[in-house]
Amino acid sequence: MTTEFPVESVVDAHVHLMPDRLMRAIRDALGDAAGWTFDHPTDLAAMTEILRDAGVEEFFALPYAHRPGMADELNEWVCETAATADHVVPFATVHAGDDDVGGIVERAVDAGARGLKFQLPVQGFAAADPRLEPAYEVAAAHDLPLLVHAGTAPMFRDDPNVGVDRFRSFLDSYPDLRVCAAHMGAYDVDAFCELARTNENVFLDTTFTMSAVAEEYMAFDPDSVADETLIELSESIMYGSDFPNIPYPYERERAHLLGRDLPLETQRDIFSRTARRFLGEA
Repeated sequence: MTTEFPVESVVDAHVHLMPDRLMRAIRDALGDAAGWTFDHPTDLAAMTEILRDAGVEEFFALPYAHRPGMADELNEWVCETAATADHVVPFATVHAGDDDVGGIVERAVDAGARGLKFQLPVQGFAAADPRLEPAYEVAAAHDLPLLVHAGTAPMFRDDPNVGVDRFRSFLDSYPDLRVCAAHMGAYDVDAFCELARTNENVFLDTTFTMSAVAEEYMAFDPDSVADETLIELSESIMYGSDFPNIPYPYERERAHLLGRDLPLETQRDIFSRTARRFLGEA
């Protein structure tokens, strides 16, 4: 089975870039909750070397603030770090409990942020939380896309802030914002795919869910997503990895997708073009 990307200018739309202390805390929490261990480096230079060796030319750098009061500093760090590397697309974050939600996002845009990232179950609020309205107003004004952990995988089945019904509520309130449901919306993949079929502003990323080891690490069978679905929705689905916070070698993230023998145009969408459309570049 090949693990070489068949297209040029591959974009990984789900990579985490955060200060080392915060990344260590996130890894400790994931390890405690899931029993995972992580061997990949977290500094930008080493991450870039691994991704470039794998054929990735560009990646989204995703932070998230797990508590109020830290988003401004975190966004500044991500944007400053990304400014040293043309291949890094910086996203920003904000917490619903922050005092100046709109101002935080506006400052992040001024610093170079290209989108917003929310990790809803970790942050502890729903996408439609009214406290986030100022953030969405700034996102709409600057045409920023949102990348949101909106599904219940891998350990959030009982979390009241996620799931397809919660996501629909957000879409009803903000239909004009481009938003990506990370991890194909797992475990409600079929329902999230249906939302992508009927709403051109809904995107999905393949992160973790479509990996060659998804069954082992998150009890999801990637074969349950048919080739026909990937082909039909290729303009709404983009490749992501969760690197460097994956408990397996990077090539396992893409091996399953590459082994499916999808049409070249579908692969061009999933591995590159859809991410650029999500950013508003195409």
